[in-house]
This record gives sequence, structure tokens and C-alpha cells, in this order.
Amino acid sequence: MTRPTAHHRLVWGTFDTGKPRVRMLVEALRLDDPDLPVCHRNPWQGIEDKSQLRGLRARLAVLLRWLLAYPALILAYLRAPAHQVVVVPYPGNLDVLVLWPFARLRGAKICWDMFISLYDTAVIDRGLLRPGGIAARLLYASEWLATRAADQVLLDTRAHADYVGALYRLPAAQLGAFWVGAEQNLFRRAATPPPVEPLRVLFYGQFIPLHGLDTIVEAIARIERDPAAPPLHFTIVGTGQEQPRIDALIARLGLRSVERIEWVDYARLPALIEQSAICLGVFAPDGKAARVIPNKVFQILAVSRPLVTMDGPAIREIAQPGPAVRLVPPGNPAALADALTDLARDLCQPGGAAAIHAAAQAAMPIVDVHTVRDQFCQATEPM
Repeated sequence: MTRPTAHHRLVWGTFDTGKPRVRMLVEALRLDDPDLPVCHRNPWQGIEDKSQLRGLRARLAVLLRWLLAYPALILAYLRAPAHQVVVVPYPGNLDVLVLWPFARLRGAKICWDMFISLYDTAVIDRGLLRPGGIAARLLYASEWLATRAADQVLLDTRAHADYVGALYRLPAAQLGAFWVGAEQNLFRRAATPPPVEPLRVLFYGQFIPLHGLDTIVEAIARIERDPAAPPLHFTIVGTGQEQPRIDALIARLGLRSVERIEWVDYARLPALIEQSAICLGVFAPDGKAARVIPNKVFQILAVSRPLVTMDGPAIREIAQPGPAVRLVPPGNPAALADALTDLARDLCQPGGAAAIHAAAQAAMPIVDVHTVRDQFCQATEPM
């Protein structure tokens, strides 16, 4: 009988393939091993924002699919080819705990792409669970245990890795980081649009506290009240936790320059970015927003559109302020309004759009699957 070919890595878990982070990671690993073994069951199919999962029946259905996935995953793992490292993509909190005894049985190390802390997201960032409550304590304890079961824990930025290290008292050697990146089959360099007034300004994303939509809406209100401001048209795309409150705020302020779109298919996002003169990142006043670089930022950089986003340690890992990247203090509508009007005026100057586009091409890195592969390998070099 022919023995299965041994591999350095194997991918295992209930990971969510709806996340670009997960797709980029698996594709990056396949650059080094086209026959990479993948053991996968996806209970998250069709669920974009897990915090918006409503109703007992829907939650029980996901839980049942999740629990039923593990017997098949364990059997697949025990039958898998020999390997040295098991990569567990996001979310993976329970995956790591289930996998741990079987990985030890096979003499393999566990590399967990935590990506983001579910405790930090649910309790500190989104406020979905009461700090100090039983549910929050259980979530913290389970995540603490998962970080101990994994030999390597990976996040999306160095700033985020430092935070999680402090949150769970992990040694620096156990932590690593690699960027999210942008899928190059969709998000590619594009020619600059002509500076036709009103300039189009785009925000898209889930309506979560991290995005700082209050700051964006209040900045738009300031611009509309400024008779000297250049004409701007704002397109705000998305839905989620904060949507009812933000839509009510837009209505209460009577904003005339805002177009609301609840949903755009992922494949249409590149065209939407290309058609925009300016794109917005995130602006939450504190916390997680300063530690992460969202998907949208990598996608905007890949298409080379002028970006306005909040300043912080994470964004400076990849970009510095300049003609095409404007960084503003977090949670500051006045600073955001000033940055937008200044950038709009620069774009409308003779030759301004071409100069800023050239600066974007020069200053904005393309974080493709090869970059993700290189960063992942560097972060996991000891494994």
C-alpha cells in the first residue's frame, strides 16, 4: 500500500470561508504546497455578521451544524497525511481545543490564526456581553485556554498581537502577525477618475462600533454647513449592529449629500471603489480600531484610491501620511471634515488628481497573496 505523501502543514477546522482573511491564508499556503491537505466543515455558510444572528432557532441550527462537524473533522484528521504543523484559521476558538489532544497524538504543533479576539470583539468593542458577567467570563476563559492549547497565535497586525499578548499574558515568542491583504483577482490598480464635481466619497462595511460611523456622519454634517466646502457626494454602504441608530442620525441631521445602500455584492466592490474619488477607512474614538487594519483599507490601497482613515499604530505599519493617505485623530468629526475638504480641493486643482494618483501608486503597497505567504512564513519561522 502506498503511504500518503507527508506535508509540512495541514489546514483544519470549521473556519469561515466567507472571510477574505481565511481565503487569502489558504491560498497563500497553497503557493508552497499545491496539494495542501485541508480538513474543513463550514457551519457559517451564508452568515456574514455573526452578531446579527437572530432567533433561537437560527442559533440552534448553527450550533447543531457546528457540533456535528467535529466527528467528521476528527476522523479526517486522523486519516490525513503526516505533517508537522496544523494551521487552524479564524475563528477557531473551539477548533483549537477540540484538535489539541489529536494533534499531540500525531506529534504536530498547532498554529492558530486567531485574527481577532472574540472576547475583545463581543465584550470590549461591540458591547454585546456585559463585562464581568457569566457569559463574558466564560468567553474569556475559553479563549485563554485556546491560547494555551496553540503553539503559535497569529493576529493581523503587530499592534494587535501586542494587545492580545497583554490580554492573555502570552510570551512574545508565541505571537506573530500577518496582514489581511486584498484578493488580486478582484482588487487591482485602476486609473484615476476625472475630478468631476461633486466628488464621490465612499464608505462601505459592516455597521459596527469599530468603524466610527458617528464620526463620519457628523463630519458630513459639518461639510454641508460649510458654504466654502467643495461639493461632495457620500455613498455609505452596509448594514449591521449600528444601522438603525446611524440611519436615524442621518435622517435627524437631514443630510442631503448622503446616498445609503444596504448591500453591494462583494464582486462589485472593486468597481465601486474605482468610481470614487476618495475612500474612507475607520474612525472609532479608541480601542480596537487603532490596533487593526480592516479589509477595506487593503482593498482601497490595492485599487490606489486616496484614503482618509484614523491615525494609530496599526495603520502606520503599512502607510504613512502623504498626498494620497490622510490620517486624522480618531473620533474627531472636525478633523475628518477638514481632511476631506482639503483632499477634495487638492484633487480639483489643475493636475491635482494626476499628482495624487501618482502618489498613491508610489506610496500604497499591494498586499497580495505572495506578501501574505511571506509574512506568514516569517511569523511562523520557528515552527
